[in-house]
Amino acid sequence: MPRINGHKVTEQATGIGAFTFIEVIAALAIVSISLLGLLKLHLVSIGMADAAAMTAQAVFLAQGKIAETMALGYPQVGVDTGAAEYDRADFRWRTEVSDMQLPELAEAEVAGLRKVSVDVTWKQGIRRKHLQMSTCVADRKLQ
Repeated sequence: MPRINGHKVTEQATGIGAFTFIEVIAALAIVSISLLGLLKLHLVSIGMADAAAMTAQAVFLAQGKIAETMALGYPQVGVDTGAAEYDRADFRWRTEVSDMQLPELAEAEVAGLRKVSVDVTWKQGIRRKHLQMSTCVADRKLQ
């Protein structure tokens, strides 16, 4: 029987420590399940980032349409529509200028206020999304 430093060496003591095949398969299964969960989270975050980018584009479009309407001075009552394409997405917009009809304004004998509303719609996935932005404009002659 072989000796190392005066001690008897048995076959069990010289055996190489290793993982069994079952342990390796179990570890791979756990890692695979974890990676699938992380992949799903990554796909969800990409979808949310895309939705946020589309909403931001709709807000920029609505702000631009309000700015265009206001740049012309006191806006005329009416409706304007159109379409715009940003980053492979089609946006439809509708600008409406209307007189403000509030009881409080009539009692105070205030006239010359107009509401500018912009509606923007777009398709995101299988759904249609909608954004509305409004502001009020006073006639500069308003006293």
